[in-house]
Amino acid sequence: MLVGPRTVVVAEDEALIRMDLVEMLGELGYEVVGQAGDGEQAVALARRLSPDVVFLDVAMPIRDGLSAAEEIVAAKLAPVVMVTAFSQAEVVAKAASAGALGYLVKPFGASDLTPAIELAIARWAQLQELEAQVANLQERVAAREVVERAKMWLQSELGLTEAAAFTWLRRQATDGRLTLAEVAARVLADT
Repeated sequence: MLVGPRTVVVAEDEALIRMDLVEMLGELGYEVVGQAGDGEQAVALARRLSPDVVFLDVAMPIRDGLSAAEEIVAAKLAPVVMVTAFSQAEVVAKAASAGALGYLVKPFGASDLTPAIELAIARWAQLQELEAQVANLQERVAAREVVERAKMWLQSELGLTEAAAFTWLRRQATDGRLTLAEVAARVLADT
């Protein structure tokens, strides 16, 4: 559920273009919470302000938008929309590799902004959900491996069948109000 307007950081080294972009975003109902003239400032603002989206020009002084995008995305600060005069396939590919989820070629109009923002935010949410699912699956695989190792230890040391070892682990988990992985880890720690 959206509470208040979406927040935006705008990084563009050309002041007139930055002012126009900020004005268009405001007219569309977005709240520009930070403005930067270079990529280094943009990263700092993204870290400090936690915006919903960051607009980055590709070519900026001190630090370009592509390297700033890489850091912002790697730190999971916000989705990035690149704003640039470059429409060459090579630059677009570099933006995608940097993690940008949107790409606007100058000159653009106000009608181009909302689709770029909303698509970037939606894709960002999907990526975050996928990462959470992957982490959950990794935890489950790790837990399963611990249980399997504990079963093998119970089989070799106590002479239990695989089914009996699993039943023993399950009983210990139920009695101790623990997960199978917790019981298995304790079994392995005691060996």
